Amino acid sequence: MWSISSPYKKKLYGWLSYAFASEVFVVVSLTLFLPICLEQFARDNGFVAPDRSRPCSALKPISLPTNGTVTAMMREGDAERCEVKILWAWIDTASFSLYVYSISVFVQAITVISMGGIADHPPHRKRLLLFFAALGSISAMLFLILPSTSPLWLLCACFALVANVSFGASVVAMNSYLPSLAKEAPEVEQKKVEVLRGEEIEPDDANRLQSEDNIEEPLIARRSTTTSTGKKEYDALLSRATSRISSLGIAMGYAAGILLLILALVPVSQLGGSTFSLRLAIGLSGIWWGVFTIPAAVWLPGAGGVKDREEGWSEVGEEREDWRFWREIGKAWVRLGNMLRWREIVKLRNTFKYLVAWFLLSDGFTTITSTAVLFAKTSLHMPASSLILIGVLAPTSGILGSLIWPRIQRKFSLSNLSILIILVCLASLIPLYGCLGFLVQKSSSIHFGGLTTPGEMFGLAIVFGSVYGAFQGYARAFYAELIPQGEEARWYGLFSITDKSSSFVGPLVVGLIGDLTGNIRYAFWFLVVMIWVAVPVLVGVDVERGRRDAEEYVYCSNRD
Repeated sequence: MWSISSPYKKKLYGWLSYAFASEVFVVVSLTLFLPICLEQFARDNGFVAPDRSRPCSALKPISLPTNGTVTAMMREGDAERCEVKILWAWIDTASFSLYVYSISVFVQAITVISMGGIADHPPHRKRLLLFFAALGSISAMLFLILPSTSPLWLLCACFALVANVSFGASVVAMNSYLPSLAKEAPEVEQKKVEVLRGEEIEPDDANRLQSEDNIEEPLIARRSTTTSTGKKEYDALLSRATSRISSLGIAMGYAAGILLLILALVPVSQLGGSTFSLRLAIGLSGIWWGVFTIPAAVWLPGAGGVKDREEGWSEVGEEREDWRFWREIGKAWVRLGNMLRWREIVKLRNTFKYLVAWFLLSDGFTTITSTAVLFAKTSLHMPASSLILIGVLAPTSGILGSLIWPRIQRKFSLSNLSILIILVCLASLIPLYGCLGFLVQKSSSIHFGGLTTPGEMFGLAIVFGSVYGAFQGYARAFYAELIPQGEEARWYGLFSITDKSSSFVGPLVVGLIGDLTGNIRYAFWFLVVMIWVAVPVLVGVDVERGRRDAEEYVYCSNRD
């Protein structure tokens, strides 16, 4: 599979290799070990509430019955609560992890805004990707040398922040390659030739389709008012190619995460889930991230290999006009402000409608993962080995989901939007099931259901993984159909900003819920509402109109 026989395969394999490298940080660290490691750092330095006189490190772990079940009263009523003092405030140790994540995604949003315009230029796109990959992997590796007993233990929050910011920034650069990868797919290129030869489209459309030298040409060629059969087939084929490549990247990333989780299972189990074992798992994800970025550095086109002939750039990636780094950052913020003007929003109303839905959905999905892991650790008292098993089950199901759902799409001729709606509805059932736990806890005769036993977490991991893996691929691919030509990094930056803005709000709300109630289960209600509110917004997206508006979009920078 990894032999390089054409420039396209070289570019595709480079893109997939970075998905294989970076997604490990998400699967192993961001959604599993990092939340519980930060909580454990805080716990090792915290005190038992409410008197705060006994250190939490002196508490003995709760022993689970041999059948793997624990009563609701034991888990959520009798468990002692740990708090840690940060500056002047005492906060729940589970909330500490969520607050760190909230701050990191806020900084990530600022970073993504600043780099959007730079990443739109192919000569700089690869440099940004490699810079943030190196910064993120090193930050993860630094966990190996920071013990929780150190007086500098709060540096763990800084390491987590830098690693998360770097991951998000590098993925924006990676995603900006996706539209051109789909357009250059052999079957799409072949269909383009057939359409041109069929004389089924207007001359202006043919000229646009023939602009093969521009690697940043639009994901879907511009249409005339004539809706030719060949052009519709080209649009559909390109849409499927985008979702297929995106899903393949997700599947490869999940496969890498599973491999590393299996490797980490041995030391974590042998060390009894100690803080060092958690740090080791995060450090290994950083090493993996750095090592497997090397193929991407070799195969992805850079300044010397990109023949981008957009205005202002030469074939070797040198600018025809003066280019300055800080000026580009300033222009990126100005451009964002202009993009969000009402006049521009009206031009791309369906693109922005989808971004609103994405704002809500990304919050629901990403917060479900971090909340579930913390819930399993702090409320169900599941050991680290069980959490690793959950971490293996979820991405394994994610691989199957990302590969099976495209087959379902082809079999029933469903659009990307239809698949997304189905996946979102299925995902909403997961936090709703967690809400049923309140009823189970009130019943003296029911001892199963509503996430009141550790065994249920394994089943939910399989269901959620199969849905989330497919959702990630389709969400990214569907958005690619709604963005203007030649501005992929900028618009994927806005995509990431929308994602991270909600991800900043979600963990913050969940953290406050945990602090105020002492029971993180109440957060499931918040997640149910967040997902259900997004469904009618998503249903209201007009794909055909949105695609056409994106193709005809002309950015106006003047302030009328």
